[in-house]
Amino acid sequence: MTSRRALLAAPVILAALPARAQDSFPSRPITLVSGYPPGGVTDVSSRAVAARMERELGQTVVVDNRAGAATAVANTHVAQARPDGYTLLAGTTTLAINPALQPSLTPREPMRELAPIGMMYRTSFVLHVHPSLPVNSTAEFIAYCRANPGKVNFGSSGTGAVNHLAQALLAHRTGIDVLHVPFRGGAPALLELRAGRIHAMFQAMLEALPTVRDGATRGLAVSSAQRSSLLPELPPVADAVPGFDAVFWQGLFAPAATPEPVKQRLAAALKASTDDPELRARMAQQGVDIVTGDAASLGAYLASETRLWGDLIRAANIRPE
Repeated sequence: MTSRRALLAAPVILAALPARAQDSFPSRPITLVSGYPPGGVTDVSSRAVAARMERELGQTVVVDNRAGAATAVANTHVAQARPDGYTLLAGTTTLAINPALQPSLTPREPMRELAPIGMMYRTSFVLHVHPSLPVNSTAEFIAYCRANPGKVNFGSSGTGAVNHLAQALLAHRTGIDVLHVPFRGGAPALLELRAGRIHAMFQAMLEALPTVRDGATRGLAVSSAQRSSLLPELPPVADAVPGFDAVFWQGLFAPAATPEPVKQRLAAALKASTDDPELRARMAQQGVDIVTGDAASLGAYLASETRLWGDLIRAANIRPE
């Protein structure tokens, strides 16, 4: 009788084991995978949020930089990782861009292959021009481009980069004809803008800030729907082009099959981190707006961004170089 009761009870005991493992999460270090090399704003932000999450989780959160293939190396690594909450992704705007721009890259369906945990940050670009261009606002810039079709050289840090797509979105929404000049990164493009060999660019906030402040370039607007605390005098492009909002963002993702209790634990730790006033103030100095948002809002935002950039890439026939 005793052995029969033990056999009957065994499935109950076995079924409870995963729940117990989830209750003890995390019991070892967590890896946060980034698709960018060390040193940039994305890496700095990832490390700042990871360090703050450590205090909430009671475990080390190690940032693992896996750059390559437009972040597909990192994205794919996490999508294919064991869904236990110990391998996470600092996913960015590229998750919304790659499916349309480079459909051969994986994951091909980020919204199905990755589970959103919560938003981490957003950062805008500065629309700035060489001082020789006789414009002082977005409206004047649009008018100048319309009067000089095909004569304004618009730089970017590479075809398909978010600042290139911001330029393409502006052209698509306003009908202006500008010449896109891609570079290998924002720094060489900025050198050309300062020299006047290109006329305009959407530049990462921290890269544009010194040149705008010293007058080497003229700031016209910011690409986000709201003003930036670093350049509060610059209005949003949306003041001249209603609905314009083109930013670089980062969110926390896990493999799709990660158990709900584990995702909730991670989400709670992330929320406590992004609510931290000290972290917000420190990252604001980097031009980064820390954002608190739950899994549902991040999932909805990824879907919205995927539609926005997918529609633009197809309409403008943008192809990777």
